[in-house]
Amino acid sequence: MPAVPPTLAAQPDPVTGAPRILAAGDSALVVEFGETINPALHARVIALDSALQTTALPGVIETVPTYRSLMVCYDPGVIRGAALAGMLSKLAGQAAAAAQPYRLWHVPVLYGGAAGLDFDDLAAIKGLTPDALIALHGSVDYRVYMIGFAPGFTYLGGVPRALHTPRLTTPRQMTPAGGIAIGGAQACVGALPGPSGWRFLGRTPVRSFDPARADAFVFRAGDMVRFFPIGATEADALDARAAQGEICARFEQIG
Repeated sequence: MPAVPPTLAAQPDPVTGAPRILAAGDSALVVEFGETINPALHARVIALDSALQTTALPGVIETVPTYRSLMVCYDPGVIRGAALAGMLSKLAGQAAAAAQPYRLWHVPVLYGGAAGLDFDDLAAIKGLTPDALIALHGSVDYRVYMIGFAPGFTYLGGVPRALHTPRLTTPRQMTPAGGIAIGGAQACVGALPGPSGWRFLGRTPVRSFDPARADAFVFRAGDMVRFFPIGATEADALDARAAQGEICARFEQIG
């Protein structure tokens, strides 16, 4: 499981220079590009991850992109960590952080109600009407930085500054599956019910993790997400379709 992400930087840091390569046990390396979170730095993570998908480095089993680093899992019976580190350092230098093709997901959200545990309070805190809060939340495209914490839990960046809100002082013991929430300067799409200190605006019928599907996960790092509101009747209909294994969101391929 990826480590808890670092504090979001107020301004993007320069993303130049060679990354640090750190051992993570005896069968994984972490290629760390910086100490903060910003889109340009994350682009380097995605660029290296993409390069590894098309470059057959010996012994590489899996990659795990995060906010600022890429974990590379390998078979130590095939390659030594020191040798792989040299290859990764070279590949990271070659991999351009230019714009990568990505998917823009259009994700339906039922705002407020039983799942929108903090919707009314957040509207009051921000001095917004419910409609204005929904419009502001859906006014930007959010970047998928990583999947972590729990299967399918999707960490998003790009929250409008006016909606930056600290997490709850006391986390709730249980929050709904599919929760759409804000935590500080981050947003998320939840997958499973569980404890959380994030502030919940509503929920989506989209099951970002469903082990019964051929492709269990919907989102991946480097995707973008755009939210749009739906009513209770439509949410019920989409819930039924999702229960049958349908991914109740569409995406555009960009680039």
